[in-house]
Amino acid sequence: MISADIQVRAHFYHLDPMNIVWHGNYATFLEEARCELLEKIDYDYDQMAESGYLWPIVDMRIKYVRPIKFRQDVRVRATLKEFETRLKIDYLISDAETGERLTRAHTVQVAVDAATQEMCFESPAVFRRKVEALL
Repeated sequence: MISADIQVRAHFYHLDPMNIVWHGNYATFLEEARCELLEKIDYDYDQMAESGYLWPIVDMRIKYVRPIKFRQDVRVRATLKEFETRLKIDYLISDAETGERLTRAHTVQVAVDAATQEMCFESPAVFRRKVEALL
């Protein structure tokens, strides 16, 4: 499948009182990697809107394996897992230096027709064509 990687450094403003990255900030890391993946597919959020579809997240799950610490560099990999009926992306956050697995996650998005606000039961053809061109 198609993947994209980003690198993130844990800064002071990411931390909680225990001096590890606050759990809520992981969603931001996932979003950054998801945007990189969508750009690679050539179907970013602007292109989604231009094609007449909204793609809300309907499910997000995160499994925290090890904490991310202050000044730690991590790699966030986003991998497209499903695209025919929904957009499912798996994520792996790992230490940039050692490759140690720190976090696993996934998100699910569904297409919604912007004009009617109706959920689509299959991904729009424009999106499927772009993905299939890369496979």
